[in-house]
Amino acid sequence: MLISYTDKEVDLLARIMRAEALNEGDLGMLMVGNVVINRVIANCYTFKNIDSITDAIYQPNQFSGTESSLYYGAATTLERRLAERVLKGEYYYPATHALWFYAPGTSSCQSLWYSQPLAGKYKNHCFYRPKSGECQELY
Repeated sequence: MLISYTDKEVDLLARIMRAEALNEGDLGMLMVGNVVINRVIANCYTFKNIDSITDAIYQPNQFSGTESSLYYGAATTLERRLAERVLKGEYYYPATHALWFYAPGTSSCQSLWYSQPLAGKYKNHCFYRPKSGECQELY
C-alpha cells in the first residue's frame, strides 16, 4: 500500500477520476488517480501539508472536477476498482511522477506549466512532473 486511506476516500478518488477524465477511458482515469496519489506522497511545492486523498482532492484551486456534476453521486463498481488499482501501486506513463495535469483543448501541451516540465500527453491531458532533483519521494 502506497498510502493509508479509508473506504470513503476510495469513493472520493474514484469520483474525481471520473469527473476529470471520463472521456479519456480507463487509462486516462488511472492517470488522474496517479496524480492524486503523487500529491499525497510528495513533500514539496504546495503539497507539503497534503496527508490524505481527501486533502489532495479538496486542496483549493486544484481539481476543477470537484465542481462537475460527474463528481457527485456514488462511484460505480468499475470506477472503484480503478481507484483501488491506483491505490495498490499501479502507475501509468506519463503520470508516473506527475503532480499536475490539464486539458488544453485544441492547443498543444506547453513545454512548461507553472515552471514544471512536460512529462507527456495522453489523449486530451498534458501531464507535468517536478523539476529534476525536487520531490525525491516520487522517484
